[in-house]
Parts: sequence; structure tokens; C-alpha cells
Amino acid sequence: MVATIQPTGAGPNRAVPVVWGSVPQRNKNFTGRESLLDALRHRVTSEVTAVLPHALQGLGGVGKTQLAIEYAYRFANDYQVVWWVPADQTALARSALAGLAPRLGLSVTPGRIEDAVAAVLDALRRGEPYEHWLLIFDNADQPEMIRELLPHGPGHVLVTSRNHRWQSMADTVEVDVFSRPESLQFLHRRVPGITAPEADRLAEELGDLPLALEQAGALQVETGMAVADYLELLSREAAKLLAENPPSDYAVPVAAAWSLSVTRLREQMPFAMELLRRCAFFGPEPISRDLLILGRYVLSSPLRDALADPIMVSRAIRELGRYALARIDNNRKTLQVHRLIQKLIRDELSDSETVQIRDEVHRLLRAADPDDPDDVQKWPSYENLLPHVEPSAVVESADTDIRRLYVNIMRYTYNVGDTRGCLEKAERALAIWGAVGDGARDRNLLVAARRRADALWSLGRYQDAYESRRSTMEDMRQVLGTDDQETLLVTLGHGADLRVRGDFAGARDLDEDVLTRLRDVLGEDHGDTFIAANNLAVDYELTGDYLRARALDERTLQDRRDYYGRDDDPFVIFSLNAVARDIRQAGKYRQARSLAEQAYQLYEQVTGAVLPENHAWVLLQAKDLSVARRLDGDFHGALALAQETHRRYEDNFITDHPDTLAAAINLGNSLRRVGDLQAAADFIERTVEGYRRVLVADHPYTHASILNLAVVRRQIGRDSGDMSLIEDAKDKLEDALAGLERSLGPEHHLTLTCRSSLAAAVADLGDVERARDLDETVLPGLTRVLGPEHPHALMCAANLALDLRALGLERQADVLAGETLARYRQALGAEHIDVLEMTKGNRLDFVFEPSPF
Repeated sequence: MVATIQPTGAGPNRAVPVVWGSVPQRNKNFTGRESLLDALRHRVTSEVTAVLPHALQGLGGVGKTQLAIEYAYRFANDYQVVWWVPADQTALARSALAGLAPRLGLSVTPGRIEDAVAAVLDALRRGEPYEHWLLIFDNADQPEMIRELLPHGPGHVLVTSRNHRWQSMADTVEVDVFSRPESLQFLHRRVPGITAPEADRLAEELGDLPLALEQAGALQVETGMAVADYLELLSREAAKLLAENPPSDYAVPVAAAWSLSVTRLREQMPFAMELLRRCAFFGPEPISRDLLILGRYVLSSPLRDALADPIMVSRAIRELGRYALARIDNNRKTLQVHRLIQKLIRDELSDSETVQIRDEVHRLLRAADPDDPDDVQKWPSYENLLPHVEPSAVVESADTDIRRLYVNIMRYTYNVGDTRGCLEKAERALAIWGAVGDGARDRNLLVAARRRADALWSLGRYQDAYESRRSTMEDMRQVLGTDDQETLLVTLGHGADLRVRGDFAGARDLDEDVLTRLRDVLGEDHGDTFIAANNLAVDYELTGDYLRARALDERTLQDRRDYYGRDDDPFVIFSLNAVARDIRQAGKYRQARSLAEQAYQLYEQVTGAVLPENHAWVLLQAKDLSVARRLDGDFHGALALAQETHRRYEDNFITDHPDTLAAAINLGNSLRRVGDLQAAADFIERTVEGYRRVLVADHPYTHASILNLAVVRRQIGRDSGDMSLIEDAKDKLEDALAGLERSLGPEHHLTLTCRSSLAAAVADLGDVERARDLDETVLPGLTRVLGPEHPHALMCAANLALDLRALGLERQADVLAGETLARYRQALGAEHIDVLEMTKGNRLDFVFEPSPF
């Protein structure tokens, strides 16, 4: 829930919070705790402890969560943001934090939880757009797992936990049982007509524990039972518990009070008791009533028949609320059972009952599974399932259909950007499923292994992903067969591993085989077939086979248009941009820009309604358009888009992600073109370091990025007269050229452009003969690879003409320059900046434009 008012300034007279998220309903029976609230407020606002997180620590059932809820409501006017974070599972905590991003006005890509969390923590740290914030992390019983999610900054952090380890990490307020006056005040409010001696005796017997007092009060109010009768029953039940099964994790009064309430519930409405037993195996987070009602389809009678009766279900849920055994939220149509009550219920069950009920809960969860975690429209359903999958031990089920639910949850967490959560789930599944029977032949286990490789790749653990996926691919081929869809999909992923490792040719060979098999298995017109075709076109592009890349991308574009039946489908636009990039690689800059502008406009039309504004495809296309504008001579239009796109990449992706680095290179190239050389140099140098960190040492991109740095350093050296900068650029280009020849061969486009840049550097240093020799070897190579009319071939010819002129070979220089200038004007137009630079007798520079992996 979010208020619609505008933010106000600091001070005690602010209105209600601008952002108010997921805080539970206020407890109308909240009693006492004034000294604790005062102490907490003093510590939160004290100059000494305000910078620390604050922890409400105490035993289960003492009312830590209720105290945090009351604090949020009581002091809401002092905050602009109040946000509730369920913290008993790190995946839920990350998801809740990510949900705050749009409320803070942050542009984040839906589906990238880790990036959203980072953006939220940064915004809170900076106090932008709100300085006065309160985040409450409820049930944070694993401090080490939650610590990295706690924000720093001008706001306040409140934690509730049973764990004493918070004392070393936070300013801790101990929450104990009620004082006796608080117990009496609570009982007088909760049980009208109770006398002071009765309330005192009841509080004494229940140890002043708030949860137990709530249980006792609810039972007496609903049944009209006299206090004396209740105390006699309580005494007998406590003695029975101590004699038969003394509880170890909770106080006897809680168990005894709970037992009495449950006994009465069982007598009054057995179906409500059966419903409560199932709720005990869900997570302690809210449970959707719709989820429970699915039992009419998947459970056995008589429970199935009762769940099919909406009146019976409503009565049962109402009874659970009346006896304080569940918290009912009629607005959200959920019920929630305290974790202590859940444990008490589970502890009373026999082993066979536990197995049966847990299996029924698994079936309920599976029935609520849309079975399509790739469909964005289904994500809300998975969001409701996520809090209950781990507490219900879905991963421990031996049922293959239930395991499919766990695999789908893995995929969902990956899709929404919680890659660490996906990795944790995948590794948990691999450990459990692989240890039972012939795990290696379990399809779900193999899919979990594929998910693990996906997560490793997304986290930048490329070597681990490569080894994991290669092993999984071999296992799938043996167990599922080479033509199984899962086998083909993991092989597609392996192609990405090879591209990241710089093995462009290996990726091409692999993807050619995958595309052929997918066409045989799934047919020409299938989404996965189109994806494989796109990947193969990328391989062709990376190996320098631009004509084949363009032909395949044009076919895929037409296939997708026919398949989806419209030009504004996101997949169609993606292919349109791929064709625009292919045409740009062919040197047709004006035509490429026209298509890229068209794709940009189409993405603008579907952004918001279909795709988020910072979707990876949208950002990639904007980066490609910026490159096209720059190559077409629109330097300022290119720079503006490059700056905006890079900012959005930084906000939504990790800094060292290959796509972010590509956007950074584009920005550096754009800065150089408008004359901001030092900014360009600083930017490109950081990008070179980023490629070294994220890719293997001998990756072509690591070497090729040096080319851009050398160009700008040479220009700074020429302008300043600092020849050491040019000498340093030459040395780096020598190393880069050797690396590109090793990784791509001497005839690859990148290798040839690097050799041409080296020629420019040695020419600047006065070694014109070597420059001529280099250019004379590069020109026929570029002509073979790109064609004689390609701008890169013409640039090399123009530079060679300068070499010849510097060596006194005027006639040869005049002939070559004249022919080249005429062809250059034909290719780019007489007013293109590079054509004008050639007419001035200036050397032309090549730069590296990285293609996506």
C-alpha cells in the first residue's frame, strides 16, 4: 500500500508517509510496552546509536513483531518511507527490498532483483529521494545472512529476532514477557468482566507471556468459560504435557494454552482444525485463501468436499481467527499462523501424519503452480508461492511432479534476478536429489543442474558455469538423448560459455548443430528455434562472417514477423535491431541508422505496456542506435544517447557485466568524437580494466578494447606533444595485436583493425616505412573480409596514401588518394566527417565496437 501524497520536508509536522509498504495491520489489543517503546525511540533518535541498526531481541511469543508494528504506526508521521521486510528467508528479504525500488522512483529492470536491491540500498544511503525512512526486518534469525541487506544512511533500521548474535551487530533492546501490570491491563482489555485476582492468577500461571495470554483470552471470550475452569484445565494440560512430552523449544504455558484452544476448536469445528494442521506446514508468511481452496481439486475426501464449500471454508477461517490461532487479513484474503503455533501443531503429529499432511501441502502448492515461470504474467502467482516452498520442504519430496514445482521456483527466482537464490535452490536440489537412488537419471535433477549453470553465468562465475554446463550437457545427452529439448537448451547455454571464453569458432560450430536439431525437433516456427538462429547469427558476427550473420538475421526477422503477426512484438523488434547492426557492420551507416531509429521507436511504443523501460533488449538497442548515430556523423545525438544508456546500464546491471562494458566503450568513443579526450581516456581505461576482470586473460575483447584506449591516448599525445603517450599506445597495441592473432587469427576483422591502429601509432612516432608496410598488409585483408567499398577498407587506403606521401611517393599517393576519396564520398556522402578529415589530410582512426555475447 502506498500513499499518494507528495514528499514533505523534515520536521515533526510531516503528513503520513509517502511510501508505506506491507506493514501488518495494527493490533487493536496492543497493550503496555510504553517503557520499551520509549527506550526504542530514544535509541533510534540518539546521536550515539542512531547510525546503528536496532534489534528487538527476545524469545518466541514475547511480542517482538507486535512491538515493531506498533512502533511503525505510532511514529509513522516522522518518516517519509516505512517499509516492512519479512526476513526469515533471505530470498523474501531481497524480494521485499527490490519491491521498494519503484516506490523510490528508481528505474530498475523487473526481473533483476540483485540490481534492484543494490539500487535501493544506494538510494537509502544517499537519502534520495527521501531522507527519513524506516525499514523493519521481521524475524531476522540469521544475522549473517541478512547483514548485507541492512541499509546505511540517514534513516532507521529495526530488526526483530530471537537470535542473541544481534547483540554484537546492532543496538539491541531486550524484549521480555509482559510486566505484571501489562498482563493485567491486556487481560482486562481482552476479557471483559475479568476480576483483578482472576487476571493476576491467570498471568501468573501463563508466565506473563503475551502469546499465551492472547490464546487464553481468545478462548475465554469465545466460549464464556470461567477463569477458574480455564485455570483448572490449564493445570491439568500442563501436567499432562510435562509428563508425556515436555516441550524443549517453547514454554509449557504456551503449549498448555494452545492445547486448550485447539481442543475447543476440534470440538467446535473439526474441519477448522484440519485446515490449521495444513497451515502448520506452510511458511509463517501469509497464506492465500485461494491456494487452500485448490484442495478441492487435489486432496482426498472428506477434506476435498469441505474445501469445495466456500461457506464452510469461510466459517473455518473465522474460527481460527476467533481463537487467535491465525491472523486473518480479509482485505488481502490471507491467513497467517505464528511460527510457534505452527511448531506446536507439528509436534503433536505422528510421523505418518506428518508425512501425509506435508504431502498434501506439496500438492496444494503444485496445484497453484502456473507451470510457466517464463511468462511474466504468471510471476505474481510464483511470488505468492515462494515463501512456502522452503518451509514446506518441497525439495525433499520424491514425487517427480512436486520436484517440477521446485524446478519452476528455481527458474522464477532466476527470471526475477535473484540469481543467488536460484543458485542456492539448485545446489540444495542437487545435494538432496542426487543422494537418493539413481539421481543422475532424474530429469528434474538434470534441469536443476542446468539452472545452476545459468545462475553461475549470471553471477559472473564464468569458469564455474563453463565446467558445470559442459558436464550437465554430457549427462543430458546420455540420459535424455541428444535431441531432447532440455539437452538442446543446455547446449545453447554452453554456446554462451564459449563466447565468454573467447572461443567464437567453437560457439559457432556448436550453435550450427543446435539450430539444425531444433529445426528437426521443434520445427522451423518455434520460439526456441528463433533464439538458436539469433545466437548463431551472433557467432557469425563475432567470427567476422558478417554476410552470413545478416542473411540469418534477416530470415529470423521475417520468420518472427510471420509467427507473431506484427512488427511491434518485442521479439520482432529485437531481430530488426540485429539486422540494423549487421547492416552497420557492412558499412552502410545511413541505412543502419534508419533501421535502428525505427527499432528504437518501436521499443518506445511497447515500453511500459509490454517491456519495462530498462529491459536488457531495450538498452542493447539504445546502445546500438548510439553507435549508428556516431558512425553516421551525428556525434552529439550519439553522445546524449550513450550517456543516458550507460547510466541506465549502471543502474540496472553490475558494472562489469559485458553489456555494461560495451555501453561504456560506446560512451568513451562518443566522448572522443566531441573532443572530450581526457574523459574518454579515463572512461575507456576503466573499461579495459573491467574486461580484464570479467573475461579470460586472452579474450579477444580484452585485447580489442586496447585499440580504443590507444586511439585516444595517441590523440592526447599529439595535441600535447607528449610522445611518451604515443609510445605507450604503440606498446599496448603491439601486445594487443599479438593477442588477437593468437585468439582470432591474422585475417579477422579485429586483428586487421588493430594492425591498422598500430600503423597509425608508429607513423606518429616517425617510423613511416613501418607504417606503410603495416597498412599495405592490412588493406588487402580488409578488402577480402569486408569488401573494397567498406569504410574500414577505405580508411586504410586513405591512411596508406598518407604513408606514401610522407615517404615522398607523391604520384602513388595522389592516385590512391583520388580513387579512395571518390569511393569514400560515394559510400558515406561528401559531408561525412571522415570524408572531410581525409580531404584535410588527417589520418583516420579505427575503433572497437563490441557486439553482444
